[in-house]
Amino acid sequence: MIPTGEGPLWLSAIRDAFSRRVVAWESSAHADADLVLTTLKYVLASREVEPGRLIHHADHGCQYTSVKLTTRLLRAGIEASMGSVGDSYGNALAENLWMLNKTEGLRGRTFATRADANLALFEYIDGSHNSRHIQKRLGHLSPVEFEEKHYAEQAAAERANLKPHPPALTVDQSLPGNGGASIR
Repeated sequence: MIPTGEGPLWLSAIRDAFSRRVVAWESSAHADADLVLTTLKYVLASREVEPGRLIHHADHGCQYTSVKLTTRLLRAGIEASMGSVGDSYGNALAENLWMLNKTEGLRGRTFATRADANLALFEYIDGSHNSRHIQKRLGHLSPVEFEEKHYAEQAAAERANLKPHPPALTVDQSLPGNGGASIR
């Protein structure tokens, strides 16, 4: 929640646990299931999601336990996960993002409007956190650099593993006696 002169602005973000990249975020005047669903919609539009291979972890807030969200996760083949109640470590990756937002992105700033706060979130999340926030766990790379390196290495490994396959049919035009061609 970010306080503004117009009232609170609520932030919903989905962070990739592999790269620590904020893959989608949205803000709203209301902390409800629709805010979380909009964020999920952006993730599903921007990332290839293989059913059964993705876990959506959240706390026990009513927007995360809503029928709207759990139904949408089920339809997308995404497993819902929640930590135990009162466990501060269960949602540590999200809590870390909220702390970084407050200390690096918003500290000491006041916002007259929700639009002002939203712009500050954009500048921090998309302009700094994802692209320039160096993280030790990521080999001293930013989340974007880490993902780019990972996918480049993965593509190189796939290219190295490709072996040419002989064609199923070969035309040999040097054999006499059958019209100059044969299929082996």
